[in-house]
Amino acid sequence: MEIATVMSPDAGEQRSEACSGSMIPLLSARRLTGTPSAMAAATLSYDAGPDDLWVGTEVLRTYADDGARRATADLRTLIGRCPTVASSSQGGSHRFAVAAGPRLGDDSIHVRCSATYGADTLKCDSVLVRIGTTLVVIQEEGNKPGGDRYLHQLAEAALRRYQATA
Repeated sequence: MEIATVMSPDAGEQRSEACSGSMIPLLSARRLTGTPSAMAAATLSYDAGPDDLWVGTEVLRTYADDGARRATADLRTLIGRCPTVASSSQGGSHRFAVAAGPRLGDDSIHVRCSATYGADTLKCDSVLVRIGTTLVVIQEEGNKPGGDRYLHQLAEAALRRYQATA
């Protein structure tokens, strides 16, 4: 088990018209459009071997303006435009969809994704919850079926923790 608190910066106003491998971090909600005024993250990973991997991340982003609303709207638009992307560097394909999820905060979105490389598939899910100018993002990925079964509960718990401290 490993815990980390390092994350890459968001994309700012960077947008690409092409549905290419460079869009994967945006489509998977690992990075978002806009520029948050503050960000914090924690990641927990569990790796018991090549057939048993799970990574969970909670990210809190606060914006000075309506960036949280724009980020979720941009994500919905990007997924609608690029539901499938080829990864030219590794020969795989990535699929993205907006899935049914919990209705939380002022707005919420559940992003489901999968990456396939030959016979191997890695699944990931994210739930983004907007509360005013803040986004609470819960992400998980792993290679075991049903690895997302606690995602909605984790998102609800993260939202309660945020609301208790806000």
